[in-house]
Amino acid sequence: MTRDAALVATGSLEDSFGRHVRQQLGWLGFAALPLLFPVALPGMSTTVGALCVLLALGVALNRPLRLPPWLGRRSLPPRAADLLHRASARAFATIAAIVRPRWIAFSGRGVRILNGAFLAIAGLALMTPVPLVSFDNVLPAAAVTLLAWGLRGRDGLLLATGYATTIAAVGSVVLLWWGGAELLRRLLALAQ
Repeated sequence: MTRDAALVATGSLEDSFGRHVRQQLGWLGFAALPLLFPVALPGMSTTVGALCVLLALGVALNRPLRLPPWLGRRSLPPRAADLLHRASARAFATIAAIVRPRWIAFSGRGVRILNGAFLAIAGLALMTPVPLVSFDNVLPAAAVTLLAWGLRGRDGLLLATGYATTIAAVGSVVLLWWGGAELLRRLLALAQ
């Protein structure tokens, strides 16, 4: 997994992002890590969620996501590539110590579409904005991270945990939207 991090400093964005679904899933899991904290960059959850939905299609079809040529040929500035290389090397090494092939039935060919569907649902939950709540992305980001790393390492335990987290994430987003709508309705009723 540290090979993924090493490609950052040496190649184009397409080389860094990977030409195989499993390598791309590793980067998706890495990209979702900062979203596990309640404070993240504006628009980051939408970007990571959209990438997640696109990669979910790749998982379901067992095809890697291809970057557009104009983007794939680009390379990161040396300073940014070095920073990303150091951060990703640490993250990949830590995660590699945790993730291992187990409960293989959850990551086999027969459940490829199910895994892609759960990954897409987690990505959509991550993309759904919830106004006035700063922690709305934590559960969807956890689901994306668990599913991406579970698929990357063929770790069925992480995948099963990712399924449960995805269901909880969708429930939390629905609950937050319902609660917000109910609060707005009550405030409007008080104003009349």
